Amino acid sequence: MLLDSVVRRMSVSLLLLSGAAGPACGAPPATTDALQVLHWWTSVSERRAVDVLAHQAAAAGIEWKDGAIPGGAGLGAGKVLRSRVLAGDAPEVTQIIGLSIGEWAELGLLLEIDDVAAAANWSRSLFPTVDKLIRYRDHVVAAPLGIHRVNTLFYNRRLFDRFKLQAPRSWAEFERTAEVFRNAGVAALAQSSEPWQVAALFENLVLATGGPAFHRALFVERSAAAIGDPRLLTALQRLRRVKRWIAAPADERPWPAVVTQLAQGDAAMLVMGDWAKGELNAAGHVTERDFGCAAMPDTGPYHLYSVDTLSMFAKDYAHRPAQEALARRVMTPAAQSEYNAVKGSVSVRRDADPARMDACARASWTTFAAGDAVQVPSLVHRMATDEASKDAIVAEVHRYYIDDAVTPEAARERLAALFRALRVSATPVHH
Repeated sequence: MLLDSVVRRMSVSLLLLSGAAGPACGAPPATTDALQVLHWWTSVSERRAVDVLAHQAAAAGIEWKDGAIPGGAGLGAGKVLRSRVLAGDAPEVTQIIGLSIGEWAELGLLLEIDDVAAAANWSRSLFPTVDKLIRYRDHVVAAPLGIHRVNTLFYNRRLFDRFKLQAPRSWAEFERTAEVFRNAGVAALAQSSEPWQVAALFENLVLATGGPAFHRALFVERSAAAIGDPRLLTALQRLRRVKRWIAAPADERPWPAVVTQLAQGDAAMLVMGDWAKGELNAAGHVTERDFGCAAMPDTGPYHLYSVDTLSMFAKDYAHRPAQEALARRVMTPAAQSEYNAVKGSVSVRRDADPARMDACARASWTTFAAGDAVQVPSLVHRMATDEASKDAIVAEVHRYYIDDAVTPEAARERLAALFRALRVSATPVHH
């Protein structure tokens, strides 16, 4: 996997040298106003969020040519993007998130939108973490859309009311609640065995067990001390224990199907990013009436985050005016409010009005606004580490989850060996 990353970088670099991806400098010629946008927003709520962006683009005189690629966590879209860039057919706009932005910018492929950001004073409007995320060597190379809280616990209110239960706030309460449902023959937790969904649950357990500093030490710094910390073993043990509360622990389902399981009452709880709220709302369910939203037990003060962003490919600069207009438009307060209300996320703007948000969004936005001490970059959603490292860690966690013969101690040793290999082969991405 690490070798694949190196080959990918070399291939794209050679492509740039040959000029197949288009020149990276020179005066921009006249523009056309149609932009092809590659992304992985394909669920019902995500399509509605895309419609919001497309309407915003149309209001700015831009035709949004949709290029949706199915696949949870953007795995399919990433492969399509790489193949198109290598073929010299990069889209004008693409969804790239987290540290992957820096990886693409390092190759000289992304359009710098400094003038747009400066004119609208993005550095003052954005949360500092988001402002840093969209920059590469102090140039703005992405337009931020919204912030997702990954450590969110959703629960079916009808089931909770039937058993006279409250949302669990600690692991002990979570266990007791799950056992009540299990003893009643109800699946306590909706969960897919798709690798990225398993790893997302695991990093929630890591955060709940060790807090933000431990999560960062493990997934950002990949320190030997964190690997040897007994809290990692606890998180692995809890991941194994959780399987007893899932109706079909080996069943791979796309995330919208898991959300439907919660909505229909086939499971009582769901640990997932707040995009699940967007999907629940799109299906006609109402926050606070039909389902509850809380922080993952033992993570109440923290915000495990993922940030949606759009980047523009420079190519021959023919589309630069339209690309800049789109970036300018999606950062306006009105676009931010409308998009995030549909998507389930919250605004990247510090001047957003929390009073206009529902309780779930307000808790997310105000927690994130507390600053670096509570903000935790998601491993699964490319906020904590590079693409190749993320893929390798996700695969190892999934291997442990699927195979009950692998002990927590053995899984920790495998992760330790993987982290040693990652440290040796790491190539830093400069922001």
